[in-house]
Amino acid sequence: MSDLRVVLGLETSCDETAAAVVDLDGIRSDVTHSQTIHDTYGGVVPELAARAHVEKVSATVRAALAQAGIARPDAVVATAGPGLVGAVLVGLCQAKALAAGWDVPFLGVNHLEGHLLSARLGDDPPDFPFLALVVSGGHTTLYRADGVGDYTVLGQTVDDAAGEAFDKVARMLGLGYPGGPRVDALAARGDPQAVVLPRPLPGDLDFSFSGLKTAVRTHLLSADRRSPEDVCAGFQAAVVDCLVTRVTQAAERTGIPRVALGGGVAANRGLREGLRATGLLVHLPSLRLCTDNAAMIAHAGLLRLRAGQRDGLDRTARPRWPVGAP
Repeated sequence: MSDLRVVLGLETSCDETAAAVVDLDGIRSDVTHSQTIHDTYGGVVPELAARAHVEKVSATVRAALAQAGIARPDAVVATAGPGLVGAVLVGLCQAKALAAGWDVPFLGVNHLEGHLLSARLGDDPPDFPFLALVVSGGHTTLYRADGVGDYTVLGQTVDDAAGEAFDKVARMLGLGYPGGPRVDALAARGDPQAVVLPRPLPGDLDFSFSGLKTAVRTHLLSADRRSPEDVCAGFQAAVVDCLVTRVTQAAERTGIPRVALGGGVAANRGLREGLRATGLLVHLPSLRLCTDNAAMIAHAGLLRLRAGQRDGLDRTARPRWPVGAP
């Protein structure tokens, strides 16, 4: 195993410009600049995101190094995908330039693997093997994790991801973007039994949220439309039921009682409570590690670097990149 210990990670896959330093003891620094320019448009505008990353990435890296108290890391890693390709390229090119200038190893990291492993950055990291539910704006996938890089997809969404459904329901209600936190906040004040929505469960361990989103729209157009609080509560309860049902089914099939949660929707109050209520051994990342962040990228990169993996400076961005694929 490599003696490499301190890694600088960069994350620019969407609308967060982030840099972090992670070592074998955990997070030494974690700096994130959140873009607000997209709020007006109701979603992320790729070209605006890439331009904002260019403006902020160097200062974000300097802040992360200063916060960690180091001048140079042992290696540099960056998200190489999946994500908005223009945005990904900003962090990837910056990381390659820094690695070349410092003459240290470089590695491109899978953004989703960062989420998958993020719970292992906490005080109670799950032992392998464990089940990992990665739920974000563009991805809803249930994995079996048998080791770093050794993942099996057990189920995934066949249409909308859960995060997409949250954003679309928020848009229907005029709540703005990002929708997930706003729906969660209203749901806490509503009655989940007031608006009973279907629990779509397609074949095997897969997920489906498009029909649920349509059911919300149908209710909003009906004569017995309930308050936004009740709509959010009913919608969130349905999403959580679908996710938790699949996790418990996967645990029964595999005999694995350990479950890790990752991705932006992992911050959802209802989902965290629903998983805890299953009686499984649930490992939750901190709320800060649920959203896109560079600490999880540095952590995943550190594990792979110490296993001997390296990338050349010709590494390219990948808008689509299944977890575990080379």
